[in-house]
Amino acid sequence: MTFLNLEPITYEHHRHPLGVGESTPRLTWTTTTDIPGWLQRAYEIELGDGTTTRLIESGESVLVPWPGRPLRSRERRGARVRVHGHDGSASDWSPWSWVETGLLDPADWKAGAVAPPLELLGLPDGPALLLRRDFATRAPVELARLYVTAHGTYEVELNGEVVGDDVLAPGWTSYHHRLRYRTHDVTTLLREGGNAIGATLADGWYRGRLGFAGGKTDLYGDRTALIAQLEITYSDGTTDTIVTDTTWRCAAGPVTAAGLYDGEKYDARLLPSGWSKPGFDDTAWLPADALTHDPALLVAPTGPPVRRTETLRPVEVLTGPSGETIVDFGQNIAGRLRIRVQGPAGHTVTLRHAEALENGALALRPLRHAAAQDEYTLRGDAEGEEWEPRFTSHGFRYAQIDDWPGTLDPADVVAVVCHTDMRPLGVFDSSDPLLNRLHDNVSWSMRGNYLDIPTDCPQRDERLGWTGDIQVFAPAAAFLYDCAGPLSSWLADLAAEQMEHGTVPHYVPWVPQLFGTTPTAAWGDAAVLVPWTLYQRTGDLGLLRRQYPSMKAWVEQVAGLTGEDHLWDEGFQFGDWLDPAAPPDDPGRARTDHTLVATAHHARTAAVLAETAALLGHVADAEHFAVLAAQVRATFNREFVTPSGRLACDTQTAYALALRFGLLDDPAQRERAGRRLAELVAADDHRIGTGFVGTPLVCDALTEAGAIEDAYRLMLQTKCPSWLYAVTMGATTIWERWDSMLPDGTINPGEMTSFNHYALGAVADWMHRTIAGLAPAEPGYRRLLVRPRPGGGLTRARAAHVTPYGRAEVSWERDGEQLTLVVVVPPNTTAAVHLPSDPDTAIEAGAGRHVFRRVLGQVA
Repeated sequence: MTFLNLEPITYEHHRHPLGVGESTPRLTWTTTTDIPGWLQRAYEIELGDGTTTRLIESGESVLVPWPGRPLRSRERRGARVRVHGHDGSASDWSPWSWVETGLLDPADWKAGAVAPPLELLGLPDGPALLLRRDFATRAPVELARLYVTAHGTYEVELNGEVVGDDVLAPGWTSYHHRLRYRTHDVTTLLREGGNAIGATLADGWYRGRLGFAGGKTDLYGDRTALIAQLEITYSDGTTDTIVTDTTWRCAAGPVTAAGLYDGEKYDARLLPSGWSKPGFDDTAWLPADALTHDPALLVAPTGPPVRRTETLRPVEVLTGPSGETIVDFGQNIAGRLRIRVQGPAGHTVTLRHAEALENGALALRPLRHAAAQDEYTLRGDAEGEEWEPRFTSHGFRYAQIDDWPGTLDPADVVAVVCHTDMRPLGVFDSSDPLLNRLHDNVSWSMRGNYLDIPTDCPQRDERLGWTGDIQVFAPAAAFLYDCAGPLSSWLADLAAEQMEHGTVPHYVPWVPQLFGTTPTAAWGDAAVLVPWTLYQRTGDLGLLRRQYPSMKAWVEQVAGLTGEDHLWDEGFQFGDWLDPAAPPDDPGRARTDHTLVATAHHARTAAVLAETAALLGHVADAEHFAVLAAQVRATFNREFVTPSGRLACDTQTAYALALRFGLLDDPAQRERAGRRLAELVAADDHRIGTGFVGTPLVCDALTEAGAIEDAYRLMLQTKCPSWLYAVTMGATTIWERWDSMLPDGTINPGEMTSFNHYALGAVADWMHRTIAGLAPAEPGYRRLLVRPRPGGGLTRARAAHVTPYGRAEVSWERDGEQLTLVVVVPPNTTAAVHLPSDPDTAIEAGAGRHVFRRVLGQVA
């Protein structure tokens, strides 16, 4: 007996659609069925207000336009769907799912911004202060929503209970342009009669120290503030609204210092008992100050917040060279510690954090100006005390615990993993344990570097949204996690910063540092390539439409810089950053000519923009940028390519760029360039010779050139520099440098030495698409490309990914020359399957599970 079922509808890229900012959210549904080859022929949607689409002849099921009247602020509406297949099948209605908007109009905001009075303020990274007020409900509560954000980071409590599970809310946006607020359902936290609301407010990204080389403070303002609006609907239909205003009162609390880089200091003796409960005596507290704020800057989030996602227990307790106690959690993470401790009042426990050990002690030099130290002063509870800092985060595997009262029980310390709570989508596995550990490291590095924005590193005095890093890593990121919502928010900031500064900054949000916002290739190209990657992986044409002005502005700016000869040979460039040949003190001294790198990227982004314009119906733009891309390619060939296909810059990165960006029009040139790339890789003993720019491309370039075994030997190399060298040295995340740790266990002497940078892990995308063989053949995986390329002595590999249509999976196993390939195609999609025995021929496969058995080397 067959089945045809539907999961509840989802809205945009939201997992929990409460307080969304879209008045016409697009709808996605997923079908599950055992009907082979099932394809949707039509659908009908019903909304909770009675609106119905009737039967619509369409196979679309992803990001389908909202079919009813636009939602108003605070409106909640349900939706369900029924589908019909080409085979005559029809489903039942899906379960109802519900979406609720936030405050869509700036006029909906009645709350002011309330700030602690000046006499309570310290220096940036100073105390986290308490704000509160009492209020009363006058009837049974039917519904209550809290809309809240801050200039700074906050945690809200209602009647003594923490609201929500956010960490470091509201996260980091370009606050001058956009400030996210959150919507919380607090109905069950209210009681009839007396109530109290309170908040702890810290500097966070708004006022605290940001950036490297000492950093910047007061970047967005010199005073923190809370903006909160509690809307209560009673069972009789009447309403009350409690807002932040000068009736709120403020005092110092137990958090005596809180900085993202330096850590948190907490004195438990200073916590006013019951301060966020009704009836607390706050007469000695000071009235909060009212500050102006612009409600037009307040926006609803497009993705999930930062949350605590996992806890890790110690794997070993070590003794350092000076007798210090060091706890090893076995995994490099971003987050903080949670401790359970008992001791006398006034005793202080100090927690220090580091990613690595050097000579048995914490390796603190790579932290630069980040203290990464938390301190907890006990209140002296006889039954013990539990504490976790709330307004900081650290990148660490090891923690040194000083002045612990008594003997440390490892069970009393856990590491709390914190990052944007993105839904996991993709997995990879193979017969090689080192390769599997590498893939795990990539995933952990993404988790460690998505503390609300895509950062470079989570540990030192930097942690910035570097554009180049996410540009190269986006394909791997989109496979591993559902990052479309969070990245669309970051891209909105990129566009805003780009408009303000006249170019795409090196990192977003922008923090003024030692250099200006000059346009740079590969980094600024994130404006074009990240939206394009997300479109390819999600099918979200709306995202391309929103980002198109930014994409176009970037390409036009570069075109203006290069002029009529289209050669990008002026201005600062990062080039092939962190080429393994670059000295520790000069990471930009790469072997590949910066002009070649920049001109190649200009050709690539112009071509992508032309495709984007065509998709969006901008016909004139599509023609214009297609011509521009051809002109830049011609310039590239004139300047850097010999008639035979050799490049003037004879490096792995140069050939990888020319091949992967389609810059060589002559087939003979492409063949020679591919052969030369393989020669260079072999001449380097199959060790990596690329930096940030070349690394994501080199294995694909070798594969396309027919040098698949060279790609595998490069991938599986364990000598330094290589991907697996770090694994053999015990890495649990991706390193910033190929040799962040030297073979003798000492730390690279360069000042830029992180053990958690995802950029060089961009190769995971090749692992998914080529080793396992799973890739999108059409945007959003509407059609799969299944083309595994076994090699390297592997006997099996598997990749699975939750596509917008459901779970897709490819796995293969090799027994001698016998290969078994299993392909799972989601409903409402198809696949082009290329067997290793005949890689140039596509076998059409519909929805369902398919098993292919072939003898390698024989055409079936």
